[in-house]
Amino acid sequence: MRANFIRMPKYPECWESCGSCASGNVFILELLVKIDDLIERDDNILTLETGKVALDIPSPYAGRVVAIHVTEGDTVDEEALLVTLESI
Repeated sequence: MRANFIRMPKYPECWESCGSCASGNVFILELLVKIDDLIERDDNILTLETGKVALDIPSPYAGRVVAIHVTEGDTVDEEALLVTLESI
């Protein structure tokens, strides 16, 4: 089995222009997965909040959730480790 690491994607340019992302005000609003969940590629894993917008983050991989590296309320930066999946 192979591990796939899901990281926080690069902020869209529109987020940088509003100031919320650039100031580090991006946080985990809601976790949508838990340990041992089986997810498909493009299933949403969490919801981010910037103060102006909520955005669902999809998984780029399919697999079983083996680790969650963030909790609700955590602030996250680009490339932050979010979730580890085990390929199935």
